[in-house]
Amino acid sequence: MKYKVEIIETLCRVVEVEASLMSDAEQLVKDQYRKEEIVLDDDDFVDVEFRCIENYE
Repeated sequence: MKYKVEIIETLCRVVEVEASLMSDAEQLVKDQYRKEEIVLDDDDFVDVEFRCIENYE
């Protein structure tokens, strides 16, 4: 029997930015992330999870 197993990796980094409002700070970091100015890597690894999602033949 064959199974599909999902692998979920969690990466996390705290980034400090200067902004007038919390929402502005979040948007600034989102923009930097989308422009790949912030790239998470193996140093940001927090957790891994394995989950069997279905079997098939």
